[in-house]
Amino acid sequence: MATPNSTIEWGIDFTHYDPRAYFLATIDPVAWAALGCYIAMGLSGVGAAWGFSIIGSSLMGAAVKAPRIRSRNLVSIIFCEAVAIFGIIVALMTSTKIGSNTSTAYNTGFYAMTYSSGYKLFWSGVVTGGCGLFSGLCVGVVGSGCALADAQNPVLFVKVLIVEIFGSAISMFGLIVSIVFTTKAQIGAS
Repeated sequence: MATPNSTIEWGIDFTHYDPRAYFLATIDPVAWAALGCYIAMGLSGVGAAWGFSIIGSSLMGAAVKAPRIRSRNLVSIIFCEAVAIFGIIVALMTSTKIGSNTSTAYNTGFYAMTYSSGYKLFWSGVVTGGCGLFSGLCVGVVGSGCALADAQNPVLFVKVLIVEIFGSAISMFGLIVSIVFTTKAQIGAS
């Protein structure tokens, strides 16, 4: 990687050159924010799909023995869908924080605020996507156990459902953290 020609470039002092800092500083904050959008939607969707596949196979297998569980255990599918919806909500919040005129953010000298907003929006997507991925996996495994337990003993349904609610709360925590991250972030003029 080549070093910059001057010690001050893009409003950043490169007298103490570090390739990692140069890499982070030369990527556009809008790109970081967009990447956060994609990660939030993508990982949350993967987590929800993973949970769907785990729950669906167990639910259909257990429904052979006890057909009555099909409609009751759709709650687990709804919990997985909520995981994906939280990722979409954060992606929409992030995309609204990117203004239509991003050139003003560079011309007015607000470099630090613009880069800070880009990083905040990126990490809000990473937090939501990671929480969505692991929450979808957790809901899938617990929902699978809920379907199998309900097929054996109907009394266990509510008890296991409470554990499944706690697994779904992981994605809610990711949504709350992302809202805190993106509250004051703004790139460009809205």
